[in-house]
Amino acid sequence: MAMGFLSYPRQSKNLKFRQTSFELLSDFLINLNKSNKEKLDSLSKCSGVFKDKRLLEYIFVITEELRLDPLVGYHAVELLERFTIKHLESFFTTPTPQGAAAKEPRNYEDLVFEKLWEKFPLLVFSCVQLASKLSLHSSIIDNNIAVHFLHSIGCSVSKQTLLESELMILRGLDFRLNVPSPLTYVEILLEVLGYNESSIPVERLHNLCHHVLRFTCLQRSAIYDSLLIVTTQCVSPSREQREKFVPVTEDYMLLGVGVIAVAAYILTISKWEQVVQELSHMTGISWRSIRDFACVTLMHITKNGSAVTST
Repeated sequence: MAMGFLSYPRQSKNLKFRQTSFELLSDFLINLNKSNKEKLDSLSKCSGVFKDKRLLEYIFVITEELRLDPLVGYHAVELLERFTIKHLESFFTTPTPQGAAAKEPRNYEDLVFEKLWEKFPLLVFSCVQLASKLSLHSSIIDNNIAVHFLHSIGCSVSKQTLLESELMILRGLDFRLNVPSPLTYVEILLEVLGYNESSIPVERLHNLCHHVLRFTCLQRSAIYDSLLIVTTQCVSPSREQREKFVPVTEDYMLLGVGVIAVAAYILTISKWEQVVQELSHMTGISWRSIRDFACVTLMHITKNGSAVTST
């Protein structure tokens, strides 16, 4: 089965942990690991560019205003980045239109970015709308709701324009929309953790992990810059070191175990080492890598005076 059409179990507000069979969870974890490796093996040079803090905040605000499940926001971010990268790459690998070469060399590129920028707010919303249609635990944004919401923020569009925007994204992604988001990794890992270590309060960790994950995504640049310094033991990493570090910033399995480790440290420090060791056993990620990620993230939480601990 193609990875693009796999579905993953989701935690709803009323669903308790340990209700999915361990055999099924094991299969999901194997598929997540495979999906993660495939993504890391085919990263674009633009990976991570469209995970800017302001853009993520905008998407999260939309999902909150429309009372959508948190997964919708994370899924929308994945759709937006994948579509935008493929859209730009297709433009720049297509021969320059006749006559454009006679103009200044960067004019065609500038035109491409200008056209994309004009459509970008609508593309962002369309990604949220598509993500809502794929969520089992969220209200679907139909075109009436969409038009009303967009009008309320000063963006006048017709239903036809909305449909065209959605179709553009669907075609751009070859209709492969169901990819795992960081939240998917966190929740599957929590499920497996709960089965392996019944003494760990995964139900309480679940809510806190949501706060930690959002903080980590919004502070992505600062956290990974600090992690790079810790990893290389160099205050000013070279360009080559930064390029080699990109797969780390896109490793959702590392992000998932790191988020859980941070939440465990905040919630129940006495079980922290037990949690980290089990996460390492489950994923094959070294104890040191999980510890470094958690320590860097906790440092930034303390530095920002974040309210992630309020659950």
